[in-house]
Amino acid sequence: MPILKDFYETLGKDNKTIKYKKQLYPFVEGSLSFFNHHTNIEIENKLIIADIYELGEENLKYGMYIFTILFWDKIKKDRTVKKSIYLDEIWRLIGITSNKEVASFIYKIFKTIRKYSGTSVAITQDVSDLFSLENGTYGKSILNNSCIKAFFSLEEENIKVLSEYSNISEKEKIEIRSLKKGECMMFIDQSHILVKINCSDEEKNLI
Repeated sequence: MPILKDFYETLGKDNKTIKYKKQLYPFVEGSLSFFNHHTNIEIENKLIIADIYELGEENLKYGMYIFTILFWDKIKKDRTVKKSIYLDEIWRLIGITSNKEVASFIYKIFKTIRKYSGTSVAITQDVSDLFSLENGTYGKSILNNSCIKAFFSLEEENIKVLSEYSNISEKEKIEIRSLKKGECMMFIDQSHILVKINCSDEEKNLI
């Protein structure tokens, strides 16, 4: 399988594409050259976890994009197999620090994953971050394409943002603000349900 350097050298053979070679320099010869290798991830495993925290703040978007594409290719491979993709800190992909090309790709996953017997789960600690790019276009689209939404205790600012994009009553705003650990409000279609989550004894022992 070719690595990034092979593509980099190919771009340098034509005057029309040499400018793209220059843009790839950091990923091949510079500080981001750790991207210029074959992966050591066992992509045939049933559970694949991409931990990219150590990439650093500036490089997280590259890592998240690469792994999202990898997972999306696996999701589309077989429509008969049920699968799920969990995107923690999704604001990095659809928030102000991202761009609309990446955000559009993430939206496409949420829009079409059901066709491949799949489920997508978006996780974030700050609701407002979901709506910080392109006037909230992508955050709103993902919210609208999610059949189940779970909101744990939120600060006043996040509740205000949520009310702009979701139909919640004044009573529900108070309830969301006063939720305790393990409690959440779930939006399931048109129903809004207060839920208390208790782990089983087996889960408690694992934790």
